[in-house]
Amino acid sequence: MAIRFQHRPGLVAYITCGDPDVNTSKEIVLAAIGAGADVIELGVPFSDPVADGPVIQRASERALKSGTRLEHVLEIARAARSRSDAGLIVFSYLNPLLRFGMARFCAAAEDAGVDGALITDLPVEEAEAGGYLRMMRARNLATIFLAAPTSTPKRLKRIAADSTGFVYAVSRTGVTGVQKELPQDARELVARIRRLTDLPIAVGFGISTAKQFAAVGEYAEAAVVGSALMQVVEANPDSPARAVAQLITELKNAARSGSPVACAR
Repeated sequence: MAIRFQHRPGLVAYITCGDPDVNTSKEIVLAAIGAGADVIELGVPFSDPVADGPVIQRASERALKSGTRLEHVLEIARAARSRSDAGLIVFSYLNPLLRFGMARFCAAAEDAGVDGALITDLPVEEAEAGGYLRMMRARNLATIFLAAPTSTPKRLKRIAADSTGFVYAVSRTGVTGVQKELPQDARELVARIRRLTDLPIAVGFGISTAKQFAAVGEYAEAAVVGSALMQVVEANPDSPARAVAQLITELKNAARSGSPVACAR
């Protein structure tokens, strides 16, 4: 499947798989797609999520306690693919994929209907040297890399060249989490990337209100929402799928109408 965004800004929804359990995660992912998410980032829970803020750290802890492994994430992907053509990206740290086996992962991801992967702690230089790009290309899987405001021109050029699907522009340095204002760095970073590639650009890390979501659409094709979604999962244990769908619907509707809607904090 080709990753595509139907409207601007498109919505990339990050979901920590296995929080609170695998079956509920399937419901959450399908609800997010039904509410209008263009791409789902299927978060693989990890014991040391150094790039994530407290909301996603807690989600990972709950998922690990429920016994969630990479196999279950691929199971969720398969269930979503059987009912939708939305983009599906495995979002993981490198360690779980190495333990699973990289070649085995690529084959299993293709078989499950996954569109690609984003490995948060795999630098593009190591991806080139370690065979990751070759194995992913052989399975027609997209390789998505993080570009940060601190990326050098040389590194940004490599990220643009080796990314497929879309480029993930990190709005700020630091960890994930909601924030009151998007920094100017995000707009400037997108402009730098735009000079290097025709791929869609998705801006993430901290987008937590409809105002921010709509603002990203002024200069990028998509916005990534993660901590805000996992926060409503945490706050609504009796109906997490419905709560996620409601938040996505509000974000999309408010962005179209221009009216502000604040996400749960």
